[in-house]
Order: sequence, then structure tokens, then C-alpha cells
Amino acid sequence: MIRRVAAIAALALTSSVGLTGCNKDMPPAAEPLPSATTAVQTSLNAAPLPPADALTGVLHRITDPTIPPEQKVALIEHGTTEDQAELATFTKALVDNGYIPLDISAVDLAWSANHPGNVMATVTLTSVTTPANKFTYPLEFSPQGTGWQLNRQTANMLLSPGKPGQPNPAPAQPPPATPTSGR
Repeated sequence: MIRRVAAIAALALTSSVGLTGCNKDMPPAAEPLPSATTAVQTSLNAAPLPPADALTGVLHRITDPTIPPEQKVALIEHGTTEDQAELATFTKALVDNGYIPLDISAVDLAWSANHPGNVMATVTLTSVTTPANKFTYPLEFSPQGTGWQLNRQTANMLLSPGKPGQPNPAPAQPPPATPTSGR
């Protein structure tokens, strides 16, 4: 019985493949229409990518210890006055750890797959005085007018390590001590 079912299934498969292959009058299957999001993404991504220095310029200003934090807030997508403390801490950490002055490079620029109009880049920050002091991050930039800003999620990752895409919550409280019995 199992052989007969298998033979019938094989025959049905062969017949259907053979019939569709022989029918020359049947038009090919239509391709699915692109969605509005795909059309927007395609048109945005058809534009030329910004020059690397347009993106590294944002980071040069963010890391510049001579620029006050309140002037750096505009360099972050949806930046607020709450970002000033993190910007100040980040710049101070760079200074304290010997990274300033910095050489900043961006390579592998590409349109973001997740945020139409945004640009992804692999960015390396290297200490000019101590080239061994360097770190590399994939960063995302958002267009702002005729310039660029550090994408909000990227800014959170860079300025608040361990909390990508989210603002820093209040520090967690330790769990209450469990009483122990003296047996």
C-alpha cells in the first residue's frame, strides 16, 4: 500500500511538472509589486552616500573637549539637555585615557537597511599621540537638514555602553539581604 501511494505521488508530481513546462500559452507568474516602504528605501538609497568627512566631522565635534556639551546636543538625533552629562563624561573619559587628540576615520559607508535615509559606517577613533589607543564601532548617522547627526540608538551605545538604544535607567538596587539562621 505504501508503494502504491508513493508511486501515485511521484506520478502526480511528474505530471504537474511536465504539464506546466509544456504549456507555452501560459504567461509567466507576475512578480510581486514593491511595497511603498521598498520604493522609498530604493529611492533614498539611490542617492549618493555622503562623504566620510561629513560623518567623521560629527564625531570630531562630539569628542572635542573645547566645545561645551550644550552645543553638542544638536549632533545627536533627538538630543535633549539630558544628553549633556553623558557627552561631558564621554569627552572627559577620552581625555583622561589619552585618546585626545583623535584621528577619526569612517569606512564601509552604506545605506542603513533598518532606517531609510540613514547611513552606516565603520568608524575608528585613534589617539594621535598613542596610536595603540584605538577603538572601532559600527555607527549609524541620521540626516538633519543639510548635515548629519549621530543616530539616537548609536549615541546611546557610544555614550552609555551596555544600554544600546535606551536611555540609562537609575542604578539597580541590590536585593534585600536574606536573614540567616545561626544553626
